[in-house]
Amino acid sequence: MEWRDLETFSFGDGPEVANELLELVLSGTKCATCWAESQGLLSAEVGKMMVVLDGQGTPKAVVKTIELTKRRFEEVDEAFAYDEGEGDRSLQYWREAHTRYFKRLGRFAPGMMLWCERFELIERIG
Repeated sequence: MEWRDLETFSFGDGPEVANELLELVLSGTKCATCWAESQGLLSAEVGKMMVVLDGQGTPKAVVKTIELTKRRFEEVDEAFAYDEGEGDRSLQYWREAHTRYFKRLGRFAPGMMLWCERFELIERIG
């Protein structure tokens, strides 16, 4: 399948975060992401490929979902936090950063459910 035919998305909640997280994907550091269950499934499904856009909307990578699970915020473990690739990759950093993120979105709540996705980098674009 030609990447131009795939759905697109960007990480985070703004251009700066999108660029930062994309760089982690391109470097091989980030192979997981999550979002609030209240946002819906966001077109994710195991085996689906999507194009990652940078903060300016330019296609930069193709990723493929390899795992998709639901779990509570408090149930995210060290392995998933590490795979998200952010900060020092610790569970403590993950919890602090994601609490701030979900609060910015107005979605944080104790016990909130998350969609947790692992993906693989299929292709770099450009």
